[in-house]
Amino acid sequence: MKKNQNACSPVKSETPSSKRSRPADSPETTSPTGKSFTDILDSIDKWLSSFDARLSLVEILHREFKSLRESLEFSQQQVETLAAENASLRDSVKSLTENVTHLNEENKRIKETVIDLQARSMRDNLVFSGIPESTEEDAEATVKSFIKTYLKLPEDTVENICFERVHRLGAKKPGTPRPRPIVAKFGYFKQKEQVKSRGRELKGTDFSVNDQFPKEILERRKVLFPIRRSLIQKGSRAVIAVDRLYVDGRLYRDL
Repeated sequence: MKKNQNACSPVKSETPSSKRSRPADSPETTSPTGKSFTDILDSIDKWLSSFDARLSLVEILHREFKSLRESLEFSQQQVETLAAENASLRDSVKSLTENVTHLNEENKRIKETVIDLQARSMRDNLVFSGIPESTEEDAEATVKSFIKTYLKLPEDTVENICFERVHRLGAKKPGTPRPRPIVAKFGYFKQKEQVKSRGRELKGTDFSVNDQFPKEILERRKVLFPIRRSLIQKGSRAVIAVDRLYVDGRLYRDL
């Protein structure tokens, strides 16, 4: 009977006061995940510290980016300024080039004008080459004697020839056997042409009689002589007038 009484006796239930008075199972309170709140707080603190560091890095990068952008904008302004200056310089160079081209053309025209004036001033001149040179000679008398002897003009015609000036070309060089040419400026163009027309009498000799030309024209004539010779061999009528070659009555460069 006593055993049944124990079995039927009511079970004592815990009251709120008994719950509060029960000692804790461990010294620290735990979270549902099994970690202590202290660990969680430490983890949050570390995370916040890491976040602050990253935020500081972002701020630094932002400042660097801002500085870089300002530098880039400044560089862009400089590039635009340099581009504008370059365009201005390019225009200046173009203008200078055009001016230089114009000046070169003008200089060429002036040079040609000077050459033409020189050639005109030599229009009445003949150059006698190969005449032996003697000490204290009378150049005019030497030329008249040469004309009479080698060009075979009548003596009275030779005596009537009027010269404005007769002289040897250049300074005498010691030890040079070749005589200096003689330049004779005739007083009358017709007399000059008369003497020049007798140049055929000098064929086969060491003498020659030619018009006097400026150096530039002589250089051009040197180029034209072989062309003239070749054209004549082909049967064409080729004539050199000053520094121009005419073939069958037409200017050579127009052919």
